[in-house]
Parts: sequence; C-alpha cells; structure tokens
Amino acid sequence: MEMAGPVTEVLSARLQEKGYPYWTVDARHAAELLAEIDTRRAEGQFAAEFRQERLAHYAAVTCEAWAAARTLIVLAVPAPQTRVVFHWEGRTQPVILPPTYADETRTRRGVRDLLCEILAPAGYDARLAVLPFKLAAARSGLGAYGRNNLCYVPGMGTFHNLAAYYSDMPCPEDHWGEPRMLARCEDCLACRRHCPTGAIPDDRFLLRAERCLTFHNERASDFPAWIDPAWHACLYGCLRCQLACPEDRPFWTWVVDGEEFTEEETDLLLRAVPVEALPAATRAKLERLEQADGSPAILARNLRACLYAGRGSLPRERS
Repeated sequence: MEMAGPVTEVLSARLQEKGYPYWTVDARHAAELLAEIDTRRAEGQFAAEFRQERLAHYAAVTCEAWAAARTLIVLAVPAPQTRVVFHWEGRTQPVILPPTYADETRTRRGVRDLLCEILAPAGYDARLAVLPFKLAAARSGLGAYGRNNLCYVPGMGTFHNLAAYYSDMPCPEDHWGEPRMLARCEDCLACRRHCPTGAIPDDRFLLRAERCLTFHNERASDFPAWIDPAWHACLYGCLRCQLACPEDRPFWTWVVDGEEFTEEETDLLLRAVPVEALPAATRAKLERLEQADGSPAILARNLRACLYAGRGSLPRERS
C-alpha cells in the first residue's frame, strides 16, 4: 500500500473508514492499568470469588509488550446482539447472545491484521495487549463509565467490542487521563432499577460483580439458590441494564441472525456432548458463534435456563 502521508494520518483515515473510533496513549501507561487493578484488589474492592476467577490472570502480566512498544492504540468496533434459534419440544425458541460473545476473538484478530497492514509499510507492527480494556478505554478518553460500570463509546453506547494494541509506532498523542462517568448517568437510575440481582449498588460506584448475572452464567459452578430462573434471558451474559439504558436506546433492536439448531442438535447441546463428538455441521455452527472452545456443561446449563426461563424451576441436566 502506498503511504499517502504520515503513518498516523493513514491510520486515522483507515480506522475512520471502518467506523472504528480510537485513541492513543503512551505504551508506558500499560503498567499503570495493571497497577490500578492490583491496588483495587489489595484494597478489597473486589469479592474474593470474582477476584480469583476474573482478575488472577492480570497478576501474571507484567509488561507483555515487547521492548520496542511505544504506543497503546485503544479502539472500539461496533457489535450487535446475535439471535440464535433453538428448536425444542415442538417450539422455536430464539435466544440472544449479547454484543461481543459471537465475534469477540474474530473481531480482535481482524483488527490486529488491519493495524499490521496499515503500519507495516512504515516499518511498524501491532500486537494485541492483555489489559483491562474497559479501564484502558476510560483512561484514554475513548469512552466513559456508565453507572452499570459498562463502557460507553460515543455513537455506539455499550454495543461494541473494545480492544487495545501495542505498537512500536511513536505515540502521536498521549490522551491519558482520569476515568469519567457518563454525564447522562448523573440523574438516571434506569440500570439500577432494572438489574434483578442488585449488582448496581447505591452506596458506591463500583459494580458488585459477584452479584452480576453475567459473572454467574460464565462460570462453571451451579447457579446460586438466590438466582431466579426467570432472570435468564441470554445464552451468556445479561442485557437487562443495557436494554433499560436511555443512552443505548438507538441499539436496543440492533439484532443480527446467527445460527439455527434443530431439535436433535439442541438435545445434544443440552446433554453437554463434547464438541469433538458433535456432528460436523453442529460443531461448525458453534465455531461460527465462537462457542466451540467453551465448556459444554456451561453451555448446557445456560441453554436449559433460557429454554425453561419463567417456568418456576429448571430441569435437571439431561443424560
């Protein structure tokens, strides 16, 4: 590709063309992002179960950036909800995958390839960072925190895929700053009112993640007894706060069609048949949804929850 000007101008033009807003910060701030997580952990701001299961991997990350890294590129990619259809007990049951679940890995790899394509003619490289992306977006000014602790990006709300990439390109501008809360949240309690688990507290800003439905339907243990089966509306994650948020209103109906599973395929998934033992066509559907690498037991449990939500209790695991 012929360079039409300085690499940063080409970078801006190409990402703007794709609809990917981004900000840059000096790569040295990566250590501060990890330190901030460590500080919150040390201060006991996170419940033990959440800390052990969701934050432990950051403790192993020191500076996985290569020595030449000079810039951290933080960006957002628009991401819709994905409708997945299951046929079961004579019914056709659509189930939603929230933004990111159906294409997170594919999207981040695609962006990495795009960045490498843009930067390579100027002799630079890009690598996906292992960092808390929401915090990176808030610190860079790309987005702001909502009361629900999700990151809101202008023009996207919370319907996006966040990512951060190291580059050895000189940092064009260091946008590092203090995180801020979305102005609209100051006088709005919609997310708190619609959260069934009480995860959005009134005595602090930080989410009580151990109460969040997303935390529980992504982990391997059984659902706690206090979780009402009727609360389950997504195959993974939860959209209740997003679909109640006025800032997200333009995206409430942004849903794309995903895969459709026959009654026989649904039965196999409910029985937690290992992915490698599934028919090739069924396995391919899971791969396209980026669900082939997860735990069959978790998928089976969550699918039961969605198929039987509102019936008062969940059936036992099929065998």
